[in-house]
Amino acid sequence: MTEKLNKLYEYFKPVKELSRNKQVIITATFFSAIFLGICIYLIVFSFVNKSAFIDNSYNKQEKNLLQNTLRGEIVSSDGVCLAYSKLDESGNQVRVYPYADAFCHSVGYSALDKTGVESECNYYLLKSGSNPIERAKIEESGLLPSGNTVNTTINYNLQMTAHEALGDRYGAVIVTEVKTGRILVLLSHPTFDPNNIEENWENLVKDEKETALLNRSTAGLYPPGSVFKIFTAYEFRKEGGDVDGYSFDCTGSYKYDDLKISCYHGESHGTVDFGLSFAKSCNSSFANIGMSLDEKSFVEGLNSLMFNESLPQLFPTATVPESSYDISTDHKRMQTSIGQGDTLVSPYHINLLTMAIADGGTIMKPYTVESCVNSSGKVIEKAQPSVYRQLLDKDSSDFLRGLMEEVVEKGTASSLKNDLYTVAGKTGSAEYNNRGDSHGWFTGYAPADDPEIAITVIVEKGGTGSSSAVPLAKKVLDEYFASKGEN
Repeated sequence: MTEKLNKLYEYFKPVKELSRNKQVIITATFFSAIFLGICIYLIVFSFVNKSAFIDNSYNKQEKNLLQNTLRGEIVSSDGVCLAYSKLDESGNQVRVYPYADAFCHSVGYSALDKTGVESECNYYLLKSGSNPIERAKIEESGLLPSGNTVNTTINYNLQMTAHEALGDRYGAVIVTEVKTGRILVLLSHPTFDPNNIEENWENLVKDEKETALLNRSTAGLYPPGSVFKIFTAYEFRKEGGDVDGYSFDCTGSYKYDDLKISCYHGESHGTVDFGLSFAKSCNSSFANIGMSLDEKSFVEGLNSLMFNESLPQLFPTATVPESSYDISTDHKRMQTSIGQGDTLVSPYHINLLTMAIADGGTIMKPYTVESCVNSSGKVIEKAQPSVYRQLLDKDSSDFLRGLMEEVVEKGTASSLKNDLYTVAGKTGSAEYNNRGDSHGWFTGYAPADDPEIAITVIVEKGGTGSSSAVPLAKKVLDEYFASKGEN
């Protein structure tokens, strides 16, 4: 009997071993697949986040790269070098910003925490496209291979025009291409010299009065003043307000119960329709309009226009605060309808809205870097314009465009009328204290009939937008269209 069992065992032994081997193979394959998946994930993750890895303070790779590569150049869209590196007598790398403070918030600085394009493209600036043979020849001569070149969207001539026009005043200027999202000007004053950032760091950080490190164009928050009337006008029409039949008799002020709103310096505008109320920036009329709005709908409308939400971030280390408002009481709603009260916006937010109005309601995703090119001229990264959001329907954008055109034709920005190009926009005088002192705003686009660029200007303590922001905008627009004529 035992002999028969042994023969039976021997007969089925290969089958059992095959079954056992199959289980081993399946198990090994399963764990191999998991291991391979982890490897692929780590490779993909490290590639996608390569810049973050190098920028991480715990990673010593950046220091190693700087010992073997000369940090690359940053170049304007019109071919001007805005930042480069050189070796000093001791062989140490020195970062040079040829135009000192003119591009300090857009190009940024590479020392300390890094900001601007220096931060956004840190990885590419540290990497060299030189092959081993080229690298060896360069190192034999006592030099270092150069890092990749970063081509920005910032236009040198436009930025310098805005920089010189703003002068020693505080404020910000943003110019964007409506149909692409390319940022041509990103300016903030007061400025600092990035060539001396390390030496002056302590003073810059402690100076709470000037706050020169703050990029006012993206991170500054201001009362919008009459620029906000764009939002109020949009909401009035959205709620079915009688835009065509609207009429208001402005005597210089408006009262609601015991609340009172006055036009700028008490100016009386007389009988105005909706378009003229907007063009003349009549506070009294817009306070009247604001009090006719439904609170819930107004809240929903403002939130749909990017209030209380994050805006697209331009730089990895940049702060982009949310715009806010408060219409919880009659007084606050009346103040908010003319851009005062507790309402705060950034120039960046206003520029995004202006882009949407100019382009049928579409906001293209804004960006500052066009491409990265290695030493052989090969493009290794190139930006592609993309839609950020459809903010408005075309009917609404056409309505707002019509209002903004009237501001230039017969309103507060009439000094922008000229024979070379057309402009549409909105001015603002935003009071920031109880004495009636105000910042000057202008936001608009040109040409009015086929928009190419959107421009937003704020001049702190500038008084009216007509007297401070509009002349500055005109200088930038003049430069833009003059350069187009030369090409």
